[in-house]
Amino acid sequence: MNPSVTDTNLLPIYAEVFLLIATSAILLIDMFLSESKRGITYVLSLLSLAGAAAFTYADFAAGTTTYAFNNMVVSDPMGNLLKLFTYLAVGITLIYSRQYTTARGMLGGALGGEFYVLALFSTLGQMVMISANSFLSIYLGLELMSLSLYALVALRRDHSVSIEASMKYFVLGALASGFLLYGMSMLYGATGTLELPAMAAKIAEGAINPTILVFGIVFVVAGLAFKLGAVPFHMWVPDVYQGAPTGVTLLLGGAPKLATFAIVVRLLVEGLLPMAFDWQQMLMILAVLSLVVGNLAAIAQTNLKRMLAYSTIAQMGFVLLGMMAGVTGADQTNAAAAYSSAMYYSITYVLTTLATFGLIMVLSRAGFEAEDLADFKGLSKRSGWYALLMTVLMFSLAGVPPLMGFAAKFAVLQSVLATGQLWLTVFAVMASLVGAFYYLRVVKTMWFDEPTDTAPIKVALDKNIVLGLNGALVLVLGVLPDPLLNACLHAMRATLST
Repeated sequence: MNPSVTDTNLLPIYAEVFLLIATSAILLIDMFLSESKRGITYVLSLLSLAGAAAFTYADFAAGTTTYAFNNMVVSDPMGNLLKLFTYLAVGITLIYSRQYTTARGMLGGALGGEFYVLALFSTLGQMVMISANSFLSIYLGLELMSLSLYALVALRRDHSVSIEASMKYFVLGALASGFLLYGMSMLYGATGTLELPAMAAKIAEGAINPTILVFGIVFVVAGLAFKLGAVPFHMWVPDVYQGAPTGVTLLLGGAPKLATFAIVVRLLVEGLLPMAFDWQQMLMILAVLSLVVGNLAAIAQTNLKRMLAYSTIAQMGFVLLGMMAGVTGADQTNAAAAYSSAMYYSITYVLTTLATFGLIMVLSRAGFEAEDLADFKGLSKRSGWYALLMTVLMFSLAGVPPLMGFAAKFAVLQSVLATGQLWLTVFAVMASLVGAFYYLRVVKTMWFDEPTDTAPIKVALDKNIVLGLNGALVLVLGVLPDPLLNACLHAMRATLST
């Protein structure tokens, strides 16, 4: 990898600047568009994501690590790879949501394009989080993303369930942001610096009171656990996933997980690696609780969105397992493999979740939300193609080979086993077996139950094509996981080396 450099120009944030200008322009243009021409806003939003992706890919291909704005921002291979998948996730979400939002009047009125504008501003916040190299830039990106998502959850102003979900998300999100901010202020007070690498260097010198650092880490980990939806900070996930419009649920459960993973790495690995023994113990407890509560609670759910919310909690348990397997004592040889496995797992989860909620939106129509398990009864008789696609997705989430969900679980379990914690590896496998029950229940409902809904399924061509490609990606990256795994490993090694 090329050596890191410090750059005083805007090169490291060209993608962010481009998306900010493009989103502001879309906001102004949309004000003069009638409801019948709202497709222009949709196309411009996708083009904006494509333009940002072009800038980011150029940085990723260069393979360099560049710092800017007095080291507040970093452009490195890990961040650029996560950004590329963020653009992909948001773009796919907009394609899946177009038909759904139009049918529910979410794009009507003088400001009907606010769904797209808020989605893009949320994406901008995620980009800032991914590139953050300072407490200030982390918090700036986090609040930009969160405030946009709060508004999106409440976008259906006439829908009381959505308004209630938004209030819960806002109140608990503000509390979690307070935890994170208080933890970062304690770390700043102890180390005297806002920059993450400089903080790590000062902690490594051993001159700082470890008690203050541990208190700061506790609050930071609590804030991060909320954003990931890990137990016991998971209370918002089922209610918000169920209450939000399905298109918004996908904006919540998809790309933000990549941004949250990025700040977990930035804060805990780049900033607090000398304190790894302390925060790894916390992550292990969170992971075990998430696997138990997430899988057991999902079994009792009949609402598919709520079931997938508890499934998300369990899936984040695996991400935390990868994060807590990086350092054994003073040995950091497993760090790159462990953190890259967690990164690969996050990307895998997002790609699978995109198609899963996309299919829920396929079966939904004006006045009807296909979010109960009973709504999928006999889907194979109505559309064998959609039933097959949903089966592939459920098998991937359950970790059935040769799908990418299996490859992701295998990579994480390998990392945990490399630390010598056999009991934790066995526990994770057993938890996955429990989780397989509720995924297979969906498959059984689609293929062996009689349909109760006989309405024709009408899907736009672009959505159909992207759904097929999304499903194919889940299969292909399971059969051939090495390219993405190696890209994650290379990116993580580059990040750790600087």
